[in-house]
Amino acid sequence: MARYGVVAIFLGAGVEGEAAVVTGGVLAHQGLVSLAGAMAAAVIGSFVADQLFFAGGRYFRESRPIAAIRRRSAYARAIDLLERYPRRFIFAYRFVYGIRTVSPIAIGTSRISQGLFLAVNLAAAIVWGCAFSAIGYAFGNVFEHWLAQIGTERLILMGIGIAVVAVGGWFAWRKWRERSA
Repeated sequence: MARYGVVAIFLGAGVEGEAAVVTGGVLAHQGLVSLAGAMAAAVIGSFVADQLFFAGGRYFRESRPIAAIRRRSAYARAIDLLERYPRRFIFAYRFVYGIRTVSPIAIGTSRISQGLFLAVNLAAAIVWGCAFSAIGYAFGNVFEHWLAQIGTERLILMGIGIAVVAVGGWFAWRKWRERSA
């Protein structure tokens, strides 16, 4: 963990989000990584991922996959907020569940300049990465106690159960959408 923890936080911050960054803070609390390293990995991972999503939205805005994203209701909500409050939206979207991944793609398809997105995205990544790392660090004792109470075997079974429910829910949702369409 000490060797690859910061890399895992970097990747997790870009792909998953809050849970990976809070976990990074817990790892820092346990002394497995430095708090500064966890925060830096969270900030950079989030920033890089969102810049890539923005660039993807900008470059592929007329492609079929982006067109499919543009038809989603989350995309319409994101564009509506973006047009009314561009700087505030760019800063705040990463803190709003449900629009975190689609938002930088939507912003990339808009007329927002790359420079504006880069500057506001960097500021937001710094605040977000440091805040969620600090939460994990501050509540590290609580998380450790909770995990000790659950036990490793139960934790693994809970993880498997959650994964099964999530995959089942995803398939049910897709089936429902197919029938609705």
